[in-house]
Amino acid sequence: MTATVNREATTVSREEIEADIRQTLGLVPHFFQQIPTELLAPEWEIFKRIELGETLIPNMYKELIGVGLHAETKCHYCSLFHTEAAKLFGATDDEVQEAVHYAKASLGWSAYLNGMQEDYGQFAAELEQIVDHVRSQV
Repeated sequence: MTATVNREATTVSREEIEADIRQTLGLVPHFFQQIPTELLAPEWEIFKRIELGETLIPNMYKELIGVGLHAETKCHYCSLFHTEAAKLFGATDDEVQEAVHYAKASLGWSAYLNGMQEDYGQFAAELEQIVDHVRSQV
């Protein structure tokens, strides 16, 4: 089975893409200026669609996920971006803090379960029982 890739010629110039970035963000950030011209259109489209666009997950929640995720990756750039974006989309300081605490707790359980090499099959079976029990309580 072979996949085909649509390689349409880009008809939008770098200047037009940068004008859209500037209109959307107020400036063209340096990191976008460094992207090679042939990659700028798809990178901007993905950024604009996923980071700024309305998707199935509300923007504030996406950004809170980013806050928790990058608390672990320890990327200062991403942590700052997602914290400020979460607040831009309505998150409170308490919600940002909760996202970080949730990431800390989840990562701790991951370290424990993996470190103890818990039996995955047993874990999955027990989780199914837990989910059934909790659903029956609602």
